[in-house]
Amino acid sequence: MNRDRAALLLYLIAVLAATLIHDPVWLAAGLGLALLASGRAAAGILRRALLAVLAFNLAISLSYAVMAWLQDFSPWQTLIRLNLRVLLLTVLSFLFIARANLFRALDFSQGLTYVLGLAYSQALIFRRAHEDFRLALDSRSLRRPRLIDRYRASAAATAWFIEKSLHAATQSAQALRSRGFFND
Repeated sequence: MNRDRAALLLYLIAVLAATLIHDPVWLAAGLGLALLASGRAAAGILRRALLAVLAFNLAISLSYAVMAWLQDFSPWQTLIRLNLRVLLLTVLSFLFIARANLFRALDFSQGLTYVLGLAYSQALIFRRAHEDFRLALDSRSLRRPRLIDRYRASAAATAWFIEKSLHAATQSAQALRSRGFFND
């Protein structure tokens, strides 16, 4: 078993453990252990994880707090557990991505490597398209775009990404079907 496959197995075990543990103390200990395993990159990984989950956790936490207030019960235990678990899973994911090569970890299966290659190529295409949309907005504006202009550009880019995603999903499904991945 190569190092990357061992890291993948360890990551999957850690994710399973994080989903089965409900005590906030153990979740916090797991988060601390993951950050300790990150070494000098811990601050960067934690920052990226916090930025990645901020909008989701904020929306869910506020919604749950309002519901708890309306139903007159304390939401704090659940909110702490939820936010710690999401942060722990995100830190684990960023740590795995930083330390392991997923292509080498999945090289035991030609099918999984092929599917990973499809997903990776789509991610690269979308990253480039996102950068192109950002540069297009900047190049077509004499001064910094107003908030409403950025919203309009974001809406147009989102519509394009959705259309492109649907097209790519159809193409990928057809490619996988032609190679015998689906038995229908």
